[in-house]
Amino acid sequence: MEWSLESVREMVAGGMQSIRECEICAFAIAMCVLLLFMWYCYRVGREHGSSPLGKGKHGSMSEEQNGFAFCQSSECFRCTSAGESLNQRLYHSLQEYAKRYTWSGMGRVHKGVRDQGRYLNSRPTIQRPEVFFLPDLPSAPFFSREVQRHDVELLEQSFPALLAEFESIYHQPPGRSGSSLPPGWKANGTPRGQWWTYYLVNQGTPLVLNVRRCPRAWRVLGQLRTFISNNVFGNACFSVLTPGALITEHYGPTNVRLRCHLGLRVPPSCELVVGGEPQCWSEGSCLLFDDSFLHRAFHEGVPEDGPRVVFMVDLWHPNVAAAERQALDYIFTPGRLEDREGK
Repeated sequence: MEWSLESVREMVAGGMQSIRECEICAFAIAMCVLLLFMWYCYRVGREHGSSPLGKGKHGSMSEEQNGFAFCQSSECFRCTSAGESLNQRLYHSLQEYAKRYTWSGMGRVHKGVRDQGRYLNSRPTIQRPEVFFLPDLPSAPFFSREVQRHDVELLEQSFPALLAEFESIYHQPPGRSGSSLPPGWKANGTPRGQWWTYYLVNQGTPLVLNVRRCPRAWRVLGQLRTFISNNVFGNACFSVLTPGALITEHYGPTNVRLRCHLGLRVPPSCELVVGGEPQCWSEGSCLLFDDSFLHRAFHEGVPEDGPRVVFMVDLWHPNVAAAERQALDYIFTPGRLEDREGK
């Protein structure tokens, strides 16, 4: 092979071209790897971000799920429990309970805790509890009053006392300057109209000042046999919808309870729709429904009709056994599942 300046130039040019081609190929491979990594991060972020409990305690914005805006309150179990690690904390609490008491009768609870993520993600859209699903419970949007006959009859017998107590707290002057609500009342977000609640028990925790203003209602709660009073799924409150108000469709946190509404004031054109089935309230009567089904409520009356008012209480689902209730009370005791730093 003859060496010349021209041949050397050709060899150098060819080598440089090969290097350029290799660099382009390596760059293309690197870009593909980077894009795949970014896609993976996006998918993981979506899966974690769509957990049943919203953004967790460090979320900076309200999370809207199923048309219902979560409050992001530091006192709200559904807002502050990090969905990503909830299953592990549930299982740890169940193990603590079993060591202290027994595994007897814990078959469904154990099954539910163990496979919670799968249950929540695979439920049909008509019924999808957002926190805890107990398997093998009979499901229906509405239940007969007979399933909790004692408590339903007690509430209906207490209708005059509960109505009078509502009137006494509802017609108080505003609790503070700049507020239109009497003391103890809370305004909830709605796309239109007003929805106010006055809690005696909020997520298993009594509100002492409100309880003092409603001694008769508190006495009634103490006489109920199936009121969920010891865990975060238990609530009791007066609930008011003003004319024109709409509570957008949403799911409740669990299927282990039935929500009971005692009608106190029910104008025309008020309706509750659960799992696609509409029902109307009736003054002095109880309505039992499973709020883990998609549900909404509205008051389409005119201002002259006045507000729709119910006394709301969370009762145990009749097919949750006593041993299971005790375990769930232990697992879901207010504060037990908080994701405390350093633990």
